[in-house]
Amino acid sequence: MADPDAGAPIWRRYQRFIRPDIDADVDEELRFHLEMRARELEARGASPPEARRAALERFGNVERIGGTLRSHDRRRHRVHRRSELMHALAQDLRYGWRSFRRTPGFTLVAALTLALGIGATTAIFSVVRAVILRPLPYPDAERITMVWMDNRRMGLREDIHSWANLEDYRNQNRVFTAIAGYYSTGLNLTGGCAETECEPQRVRAGAATADLFTVMRVRPLTGRPFTVAEEQPGSDAVVVISHGLWQRQFGGSESAIGRTVRLNGRQRTVIGVMPPDFTFPEARTDVWIPLALDPDDRQNRQAFGFYAVGRLRDGVSLDRARAEMSTLASALETQYPSNRDYGVYLVPLPEQVVGPTLRTSLWVMLGAVGAVLLIACANVANLMLSRAAARDREIGVRIALGSGRSRLVRQLLTESMLLALVGGALGLLVAWLGLRALVTLAPEDLPRIGEVRLDAVVLVVTALVTLFTGIAFGLAPALDAWRSNLAVVLREGGRSGAGGARGERTRRILAGAQVALVVILLTGAGLLIRSFGALQSVDLGFRPEGLLTMRIALPSAKYEQPAKRVEFWEALLARAAAIPGVQGVGGIQDIFLSPTPNSTSFTIEGRAPTPEDANIELPLDAVTPDYFRVMGIPLRSGRTFTARDNQDAEEVVMINESMARRFWPGEEAVGKRFKYGPADGGGPWMTVVGVVGDMRRTGFDAPVRFETFRPITQRVAGNLTLVARTAGDPASLTSAMRAAVKAVDPEQPVHEVATMDQLLSSRVAQRRFSMALLGSFAALALILGIVGVYGVTSYLVSQRTREVGVRLALGAPPGGVVRMMVGQGMRVAAAGVAVGVAGAFVVTRAMGSLLYGVGAFDVPTLGAVVLLIGLATLMANWLPARRAAGVDPVAALRAE
Repeated sequence: MADPDAGAPIWRRYQRFIRPDIDADVDEELRFHLEMRARELEARGASPPEARRAALERFGNVERIGGTLRSHDRRRHRVHRRSELMHALAQDLRYGWRSFRRTPGFTLVAALTLALGIGATTAIFSVVRAVILRPLPYPDAERITMVWMDNRRMGLREDIHSWANLEDYRNQNRVFTAIAGYYSTGLNLTGGCAETECEPQRVRAGAATADLFTVMRVRPLTGRPFTVAEEQPGSDAVVVISHGLWQRQFGGSESAIGRTVRLNGRQRTVIGVMPPDFTFPEARTDVWIPLALDPDDRQNRQAFGFYAVGRLRDGVSLDRARAEMSTLASALETQYPSNRDYGVYLVPLPEQVVGPTLRTSLWVMLGAVGAVLLIACANVANLMLSRAAARDREIGVRIALGSGRSRLVRQLLTESMLLALVGGALGLLVAWLGLRALVTLAPEDLPRIGEVRLDAVVLVVTALVTLFTGIAFGLAPALDAWRSNLAVVLREGGRSGAGGARGERTRRILAGAQVALVVILLTGAGLLIRSFGALQSVDLGFRPEGLLTMRIALPSAKYEQPAKRVEFWEALLARAAAIPGVQGVGGIQDIFLSPTPNSTSFTIEGRAPTPEDANIELPLDAVTPDYFRVMGIPLRSGRTFTARDNQDAEEVVMINESMARRFWPGEEAVGKRFKYGPADGGGPWMTVVGVVGDMRRTGFDAPVRFETFRPITQRVAGNLTLVARTAGDPASLTSAMRAAVKAVDPEQPVHEVATMDQLLSSRVAQRRFSMALLGSFAALALILGIVGVYGVTSYLVSQRTREVGVRLALGAPPGGVVRMMVGQGMRVAAAGVAVGVAGAFVVTRAMGSLLYGVGAFDVPTLGAVVLLIGLATLMANWLPARRAAGVDPVAALRAE
């Protein structure tokens, strides 16, 4: 057998001193046994070739035996190596633990710093995972798509359909397995939910086509869904209820199936109960009923009010679906002139649930806590560098005694990982507490907030974050130990600091990086705070203080006749106005408008509509005569409605001042006439009798819309938002207002009772939540960053005690010494601020959708941040420099 090392490079011959060469060792052993056997046979008289052949025959299959030996040796080597590594790791852990026990103050500060960073990161990632990353609770949810009408007339990409158009999309498309139509509404539940009559309550309802359950691929937990046959008027007296309603009102009993309940005065049979996690289309949906339409409603292409959701066919991409649906919409535009500028816009359901603004906000939050974690790592890295500096002599002695540098680096990294594990464990506690606070403080409309928890994926991510932090803050001292100069360390006795000038440069770089990250976070938080302040200062057009609101929806089965509805509203207004402490009561269909409110086109008398006017739709609102006075909305001209504006009087209307300026500029709008719909439509011509001030009803940050208001006696509405102005705390009159409703109709429920302040607060809740979170992270980052700068400066000053003593002994003024040290520290801070400003310019541009009233590069905000950072870092540098300049030169030199 040939020598395996023959002709091999020289380094191969020394490889076994580093690690064994198992193949070569086995070959050498086999060769030895064969040679010894051959020599034995030669001694007995065999020729060398015969001896060699006989030895091979007797030994057996050399390759098979060699393979078995190699496998055995490799296993033994792995076990031995693993044992050595585990022994070394245990030794490093014990040594590190003893080292940390000797410095409890350092260990506590470092562990708490890491816990804050890891805990905050874990908490926010849990929210991001629940809201954005976790799949929706529907099979193949990524294939489910919202189908919107792209209303190019109004510049609204997510508008609702008419049923006739939606039916064409359902029947003629080739890219969806099914498209379901639906709308959300509310129903009064007044009977059948218990052995006795129910307490009247308002429940959220989804009126949908039967294929909604096919699109979502969800079956009832018990019972069955409704069918296509039950979508016909007269055959639709069935209802599917939610798991929550089943538990609350029926105690989870199977006997609920088949029971009759009364919804909006109509008897419906419970046929199914949905699973707990099925909440579509809204989080609080309690019942689903068949979407049953009359023939006239099915054919009207201008009656908009229907949402649509579809499931893509297998193999159909979203881009292909968008292209084919756009082609279909274009064909309908050609076929039906009324469809001009009505297209189709598809949005995947997971994106629709979250929304672009919330998605951006959560990613910004995750980036913010990532920056806090990096600042925490930089702080701990500086602490570890300082700790390593105190151990320079120990490290030098260990190197001099033969300890390898790689062994020392492994020891230092093990210590950092041990510290990171302690910080990670405490971070989980911080995350658990933080999540409880987040869920409590989160706005109600934050989607899927109830699903936030520390699950297995979050724990894995926390482990990875802990590993990253351990490496991140342990790398700098480990590298300094690797590159340390043994002669200098032993000669200086540890006074040079870790790495000398290199260690000082590392500390200053880490301090500058902290300042840069703090600048970015403070700038983002400052922009959100300024945006929120700008929103809060927006003039809403009414006086919100002292207002109590509640919504009332009359069931059509009971109040089918307009006269009965008017009678109810008039009786309720009279009773509510008589409550002590109530200064006035009014009502409107909706105080605030949705992005797709109930609206229509219009025609001004004697004026042909321009193409621009044809793209404008007016919201349809009914109000009570006293509504504008109760709300504090100013009357600009004309009059408000009175009791004389009834069904027998002239049709009248009020408009807001934006509409008056736009369509009757420079002239009086009062006395002008217009009608809803086209000029040849069946609606009446209405006379403008008053102009009121503008209100921001579509949102604080949305432009004012053109608005019209009709008297409740001429446009008789079945639902109103009642508004009461009170002399004291409006919430204290809630019970009295409920009692007034019950006195008029004991079966009539009241819902969404809130003060106006609460309503306004809920409309900016997500912005407030984002501002509070980012502001908290920025404040934490500022504290950690300034502590880090102070710590670096204090340590570097302490390392220069001898230099300071010499300067003072030679007559240098203490003020000059202070200026020198502060100047060096401020140069680091200035570099960090410059990098931070550049980073803030990049980061804040991604926050554009979260801002209002300020630009992404807002000079006042940036100036305030730079000034704050400058003052904070100046103080952090001045305090240790001032302390150093006050030392006794003789004592300083003697100490060295």
